[in-house]
Amino acid sequence: MGRRTLIISRQETFMIKGLEMKLKSIDVEAVYASPELKEIESRIEEVDLIILYTDDTIEEAASALVYIKDNCLRQDRKVIVIGNEDEYKIVEQYLIQECILQFFERPLDMNGLLDRVAAYLDEEAVMARRKRILIVDDDMSYMMMVYDWLKDKYHVALAGSGMQAITWLANNHADLILLDYEMPVTSGPQVLEMFRSEPQTQDIPVIFLTGKNDKASIMRVLSLRPADYLLKTIDKKGLCEKLESFFMLN
Repeated sequence: MGRRTLIISRQETFMIKGLEMKLKSIDVEAVYASPELKEIESRIEEVDLIILYTDDTIEEAASALVYIKDNCLRQDRKVIVIGNEDEYKIVEQYLIQECILQFFERPLDMNGLLDRVAAYLDEEAVMARRKRILIVDDDMSYMMMVYDWLKDKYHVALAGSGMQAITWLANNHADLILLDYEMPVTSGPQVLEMFRSEPQTQDIPVIFLTGKNDKASIMRVLSLRPADYLLKTIDKKGLCEKLESFFMLN
């Protein structure tokens, strides 16, 4: 992926066209989309960063904001928000802080914005060389905790179900999958079977996350021949040490 940003705004105004030109001057390609779901869906997968330019109609874009939040969490993307304080408060109702890179108040500090975009994309270039970990778990609070533990060392993506994971892996690479053993609808073992049935995912190592530590449960986990299994009671230090050892040996 190159240095590309998606600008989402109600209209491609003179201000937006000016922003696109300024981004081009720092070698960042800008793609425009209105806050309509279909339009965003067709453009979002090829960008590294989202710039959301709000106005007094932002509340009408609630469904688009929810989609952006879900996409950012799955793909580890960030959003820069440009607007006023009242508009930003509305955005915060839909985009959690982990998705928001920075808020710029109008009138826009263009140089400050360009510096932040350039710095973030430079960081992303470094991140692209890091190991990529996909966490698959239906417990969002647990996923976000693990994400916070790992985000400074690894490129981390999130999936709330097996189907979300399959969809993500169709277009992205993972060096390791951390997979919840017990999930509703499609369990961890069923998801692992799906991974192993597809040529592009069958060789990705999977470490199970499980909340059960009795012997029978552990034997069931091990019978599936994962790369390892970890109890969900593991703390940050223990998890980071486990992952560091895993990548040193693999």
